[in-house]
Amino acid sequence: MTIEILPARLANQIAAGEVVERPASVIKELVENSLDAQATSINIDVDKGGVKRIRIADNGIGIAKEELTLALSRHATSKIKNLNDLEAINSLGFRGEALASISSVARLTLTSKPKAQQTAWQANAEGRDMAVTITPAAHPDGTTIEVLDLFFNTPARRKFLRTEKTEFNHIDEVIRRIALARFDVTFTLTHNGKIIRQYRAASDISQNAKRVAKVCGQNFIDHATEIDCQHDNMRLMGWLAKPSYTRNQNDLCYSYVNGRMMRDKLINHAIRQAYADLLPADTYPAFVLFLELDYREVDVNVHPAKHEVRFHQSRYVHDFIFSVCHKALTNDSLVVDGHGEVSQPAYSAEPVQAQKIENTQYVRPDYIQPLQEVKESAYKPSSVQGHYGQRESITRAAVNNYQELMTPDIATQHEDNPIEEKSSDLVSQNNIEECFFLMIKDGAYGVFKHDDGLHLLSLFELAYQVNQAKVIKSWQQQSADSSPCLVSQPLLLPVLLTLSESQMSVVESYQAQLELAGITCFVQNKGNQKQQLQIRQFPALLRDRDVNTSFMQIIDILSSQIKNENSSEDGDVDNHIINAIAKVMVATEYSNEQAHSLWLSAKKELSDELIETMLLNSIPLDLTSEVKQLNAKLQLNKS
Repeated sequence: MTIEILPARLANQIAAGEVVERPASVIKELVENSLDAQATSINIDVDKGGVKRIRIADNGIGIAKEELTLALSRHATSKIKNLNDLEAINSLGFRGEALASISSVARLTLTSKPKAQQTAWQANAEGRDMAVTITPAAHPDGTTIEVLDLFFNTPARRKFLRTEKTEFNHIDEVIRRIALARFDVTFTLTHNGKIIRQYRAASDISQNAKRVAKVCGQNFIDHATEIDCQHDNMRLMGWLAKPSYTRNQNDLCYSYVNGRMMRDKLINHAIRQAYADLLPADTYPAFVLFLELDYREVDVNVHPAKHEVRFHQSRYVHDFIFSVCHKALTNDSLVVDGHGEVSQPAYSAEPVQAQKIENTQYVRPDYIQPLQEVKESAYKPSSVQGHYGQRESITRAAVNNYQELMTPDIATQHEDNPIEEKSSDLVSQNNIEECFFLMIKDGAYGVFKHDDGLHLLSLFELAYQVNQAKVIKSWQQQSADSSPCLVSQPLLLPVLLTLSESQMSVVESYQAQLELAGITCFVQNKGNQKQQLQIRQFPALLRDRDVNTSFMQIIDILSSQIKNENSSEDGDVDNHIINAIAKVMVATEYSNEQAHSLWLSAKKELSDELIETMLLNSIPLDLTSEVKQLNAKLQLNKS
């Protein structure tokens, strides 16, 4: 058996297996090409469910005569030029396979005329080697693509097609999804010579809502809350149906990322989690949501049909979507304008009592980037291709969504993953230079000069004291208006642990305190020798730690405290939890930068008396032994 290069037509037919599944997928690819060509009006005309004929005409920028042959070739595209473009794709198409794949399984005719070109030209791909012939034609500015007899040369694929009605229903659904993505484009769908759908271009918010009502039904709009929330470079907007409006099937679940229609598991999970305790069993939510973010933060080249994407900060995206949706659902989504005034939602069926909301600073997770305050300019519509309406209002969720979920702020961040802080105020303090770490020994001790000698300060003990102060501060801040507690963060997926009987008894002893500390857990297989514990929420202070390892460490610390004291008075229980979390936050070793950041945090968080006590209890450095070890190493190297 010899290795040979496949003929062009056969290679294209193999590629068509991923691109062309049915007539609806052909229309999706061609309409997306029209949108990339800046078309404002697209007509889709199909016969016999798209199997007999598909014709798509647009008024886009068109294709020059010299490029018509290339347009029908594999891996030929105007969307990307190099690897950098692939890492920040801002168009719907980019692979350059659609037209070549479609022309290999159907009779395709491409007619186009750019505005700067005097006449139109037509391209046909025919013959065994799919040679392209170019002929003059009459055509207005724009492009028309006609696809005849789909799968005429691949009968095995054609016999898997469904009835005409079923195939047209799939086409109708594709046009509905695309029409929701681009309010600024007019779409007309015709089947067997009869106009079935016509979506006129929308120019303002009210017309956007009318298109949504035309696609999803007026009943959806009547029971939906409009949301528009921007944080840093991410923006979530759209319509979210109230829990009272439930569906028996997920036919009204529309999500988009940068104008691209999605069926992404992460996005759906975040939205479902926001509805988790609000929907009856065996029902589905209804929503039309648009997520906009930096093109460099999302990879769209991970799915053959581009239905899924991969986010570079997937956890942050998930938590952002969940937080905004959850707040909108539970707070009835009061709408806040750019001046801080509150009004009734634009399309809410139920009246909402307006109230004044103070400005709240957003706090972003420490594993993303340094925090920054959201300014009014952040709420201006973004410049992403495919406008979803110029809305200047945001919901109350936009003000409060991260207040509960994503604290603590800079003051409560620990040094395991240190943030570059502006330490000019700290440096100006009198005695910081006295105790500046000259070096770090074994990642565990900081060497500093004190009383004309060198001393070792345990970084672990210093980190424990700093972490304890931060946990206590966070605990007290949350208890200002309620009982003492720590901020809890929902997990992307629940963590299931198997505990021994003794470990489970510790959990039961501290059940209430664990809840206040932000650990939400449920016992499974109760009564068995090996019981399982499901953790659904974990303290935000430990967001960058492994949940499994951190939880077992907390249980072990609590268990040792019970053995040491043989009792747990009510007044000491909270301290047990605080101490356990503070110990878990301590790193296993520290670099020079981390140790320096730790010292700055100590000067900020700890009292002068406590720092002085730790310095007095530091260990003098025995230079004699150090010199002996160094000489021994030198002698060894010489030998």
